[in-house]
Amino acid sequence: MTVAREIVAALEQAFAGAPPPRVRALHLPPSPWNGSKDGEFAALELDGGALGLTYVLLDDTLAALRADGGGLVGTDALALARDWADARGARRTLGFAAAHALTRAFFDRAGYAPPDATDSIGGLDPQPGEHVGMVGLFPPLVKQVTARGARLTVVELKAALAGEHGGFRVTLDPAALRTCDKVLMTSTVLLNDTLDAVLAHCAGARAVVMIGPGAGVLPDALFARGVTLMGGAWIVDAAGFERALAAGQPWGRHARKFALARGAYPGFDALRARAAGAASRGSVQLTLT
Repeated sequence: MTVAREIVAALEQAFAGAPPPRVRALHLPPSPWNGSKDGEFAALELDGGALGLTYVLLDDTLAALRADGGGLVGTDALALARDWADARGARRTLGFAAAHALTRAFFDRAGYAPPDATDSIGGLDPQPGEHVGMVGLFPPLVKQVTARGARLTVVELKAALAGEHGGFRVTLDPAALRTCDKVLMTSTVLLNDTLDAVLAHCAGARAVVMIGPGAGVLPDALFARGVTLMGGAWIVDAAGFERALAAGQPWGRHARKFALARGAYPGFDALRARAAGAASRGSVQLTLT
């Protein structure tokens, strides 16, 4: 079973026996892209207020969402999430955003919030002499690795970037990850069908970190496949976030960065029990009043 199917199946369990959450709105950044990180993501909002972020600059996704993103209001979010596993293009992106939003709604029901991040590279802590792999070239993160004395190899899909780059190497061959002590990737691998290919070469790594605003889906299936930490954006001011996103302004102050380590995660079953307990207590209180 693919990671997308496994995560969606767990979300179906999480919301079983209750009315399916519905889509309230799709929030898009300005088009065309303004060149900033803040303009790379959209957010799907559920009727309970939960937001799920997704990267929208793959191919023509942003333009397609702007043209056909209407009509989502009232959509069954679980049905939409299945498109992450079964669809392509913009529809797959919407499915991923729905899975992200449903995860946030589930965490909220369970009263769970992941801990704050201590840095922007998922606590990777590069050390002199270590070999660090990076999936996709992310210039702002390069110095955070090389400045610590670690050797950096970047695996890319863009052939034009391949070669030596003043302190690090870019290759098109994911097999280069096999000799890495630590690996850093972003949640884009969940959208472009490269996750399994990447993880197949990471068995020897002590740490495999997935970061980025889109890294917010249920982590159980990722942890089971070898990811050791997931670091994402936890929206703390939804209204402020939505205004900033629509205006093409930085939205980071409306969110906090979190870092969820595999060993510190309670697990789906424990959170599902907590969510059920909270729902039961709410029903009792409603009955008593």
